[in-house]
Amino acid sequence: MKRMSEATGAKLIPVDSEHSAIFQCLDGQQGQAIKRIVLTASGGPFREATKEQIQNATVKEALNHPTWDMGPKITIDSASMMNKALEIIEAHWLFDLPSDKIDVIIHPQSIVHSFVEFADNSILAQLGPPDMRTPIQYALTYPQRLEGCSRHMDWTELSGLTFEPPDHDRFGALKLAYEVFKRSCWAFRSNSINWLWNFYIFLDLL
Repeated sequence: MKRMSEATGAKLIPVDSEHSAIFQCLDGQQGQAIKRIVLTASGGPFREATKEQIQNATVKEALNHPTWDMGPKITIDSASMMNKALEIIEAHWLFDLPSDKIDVIIHPQSIVHSFVEFADNSILAQLGPPDMRTPIQYALTYPQRLEGCSRHMDWTELSGLTFEPPDHDRFGALKLAYEVFKRSCWAFRSNSINWLWNFYIFLDLL
């Protein structure tokens, strides 16, 4: 898709909330102007769980996402943070950035959807309620912004916005994402197939 968009001059507009946020914050900036991009992650249902609790989790527990209402596949991916691993790789290709300029931070409230830190140390972030309809609508109506289909944000209802570093030991998928950059794409495809197979086994769909 990236090669096709470059060949035709078409603009590739992401619909995932994190990549949509980055796209909006970059606003055409590229190269040395970008210090790093930071993808936010809610931490999923196991943000405070121990490694043993995660390993023994039930399907019901894994599907109980605290902030997002999504289908079973992406919800399970979020529980293990495999979704964030995939988003790291996607961000690399979408925004032509090396892995050392792509970071992840845990943000339990899911209000800040991602942010960009620039060379002058200024930061732009995109905020809004956790609703996938917003980035999808933005992609469909770009460059216009029309009346939103998601709920209005009442800032007085928020008690605060918190951030914390991800635990790469409990959520090994994040380490796997950065390992992909050191290996061939075939290694990643093989891991993706294994992950999909395990997903179906976990949900008892095979």
